[in-house]
Amino acid sequence: MTTISDVLREQVDARPDAIAIIDARRNLTLSYAKLDKAARRVEQALTVAGLKSGDRVLLFQPMSAVLYVVLLALFRQGMVAMFVDPSAEKGHLERCCAIAPPQAFIASPKAHMLRLVSPPLRQIPTAFVTFGTQIRRFGIPSPTTQGESAVPSPIRPSKNPQIAPVDIPSDHPALLTFTSGSTGKPKAAMRTHAFLLAQHNALAHSLSLQADAIDLTTLPIFVLANLASGVTSLIPDADLRFPGKIKAGAVMRQIHRYQPQSTAASPAFLERLVEYCDETSQVLPSFQRIFSGGAPVFPTLLATLQRLAPQATVTAVYGSTEAEPIAHIAYDDIAEGDRTAMRQGKGLLTGKPVPEIQLRILQHPLKAPIPPLSQADFEAKCSPPDTIGEIVVSGDHVLAGYLNGEGDADTKFRVEGIPWHRTGDAGYKDAQGRVWLLGRCAARIDDERGRIYPFTVEAAAQEFPNVRRTALTNHAGKRVLLVEWSGDAEDLEALKQTLSWAKLDKVRSHPIPLDRRHNAKVDYPALDRLLEDLEL
Repeated sequence: MTTISDVLREQVDARPDAIAIIDARRNLTLSYAKLDKAARRVEQALTVAGLKSGDRVLLFQPMSAVLYVVLLALFRQGMVAMFVDPSAEKGHLERCCAIAPPQAFIASPKAHMLRLVSPPLRQIPTAFVTFGTQIRRFGIPSPTTQGESAVPSPIRPSKNPQIAPVDIPSDHPALLTFTSGSTGKPKAAMRTHAFLLAQHNALAHSLSLQADAIDLTTLPIFVLANLASGVTSLIPDADLRFPGKIKAGAVMRQIHRYQPQSTAASPAFLERLVEYCDETSQVLPSFQRIFSGGAPVFPTLLATLQRLAPQATVTAVYGSTEAEPIAHIAYDDIAEGDRTAMRQGKGLLTGKPVPEIQLRILQHPLKAPIPPLSQADFEAKCSPPDTIGEIVVSGDHVLAGYLNGEGDADTKFRVEGIPWHRTGDAGYKDAQGRVWLLGRCAARIDDERGRIYPFTVEAAAQEFPNVRRTALTNHAGKRVLLVEWSGDAEDLEALKQTLSWAKLDKVRSHPIPLDRRHNAKVDYPALDRLLEDLEL
């Protein structure tokens, strides 16, 4: 078995009538057999349009049943699904299209409006619009027109298409995504079919995926793992582009209706649910497993989730774009001594690395690029337990490199020919082999008082009452802690006294700018701009 498509095909054969996807927004339910049939019709539409194995197809479609119908069709035909962060600005989209020009564009009717204002999108040779669980090609320009018809072509695929199978090697590209480009040019992350299969295996183990369970799914890659495991994915009727702004009441009504047993969601999404439950005196009785990741997950959120779902196992997952998952820890496994350590500035506990990954702590600061290393040289550069350094990882579900090598010098190195990834995260392993996060290496503060890392302070502050979110930064030579705060002003001074070991110059109550994708990570460039405007 070489591809994720092979695993999905197994599920179609083994459980054709089982429910694969519930699309709550569209009130649509797809069995594995219906998913398979719909995907075959999309395959036919793609091949009739002249697309072939290796072609890149840019997808602009929200999480929905049709998104995964299209993905399955692309994977089967050896085409490459290309995604750009939907919350990113138009300029970012155009830079991504310049790095990896797509041969086709598949999008919702609303997303096609972008083509009116984006020349790079209009230059994509072939375009399709999604409807229901299908796609329809936009009309071909006639000799009397200068552009594509705004009306989709009437060409329809047959209802029972016979599609020639495509032989897809395991190292064939499958999925292309892009980094945010916040520090410059976006990097293109190409995932092969073997990578997706390895990621599925790692996620299936870490998330305890169980066939026939219903999972409230809010993160796109997790639907693939669910489909490959026989899990029903409930895609909620919510704007998942902005998890921190979802209408929690509507999501709760869907939870009551469908009774999902598990969910994997960003902290921002779960915080909205938690707030709504507390405001309306509700609980989360259907969940047996709750996972949170994609951004720092602090014990206070885990504790609140455990209170609202005492029957559930509540777990924090640590990962990155290039390696998901890396480590995880259940709330029940965080001892009181661990909470005390976090209050005292030891960082954020994220648990033991998953079995599918190798994780080491590299001495830092080490300048890039790191030359090829022997095993002995690598061991000499790694830190012993309880010693801070940069977290580096290796494994089958760790991205080995970026498209065209762009960014590899800064984030990749090899040990005896095996690729390793530099996460850019500072941390350490304790004597039990558990990973403690300290924040981004680049966000550490070095001044005359010594070195301090963001999560040493932020994790400690999160344990204080009335604290929603915190951000530590260095501004004009001062250690500044911004706090989203619901308490009294005198209590804010008490927080500063509690954190006296951090030698903070200023603690200020103010909304904290967050990343556009997860609505949970501190946007440090925006934070710096904010501090310029504040009187500190």
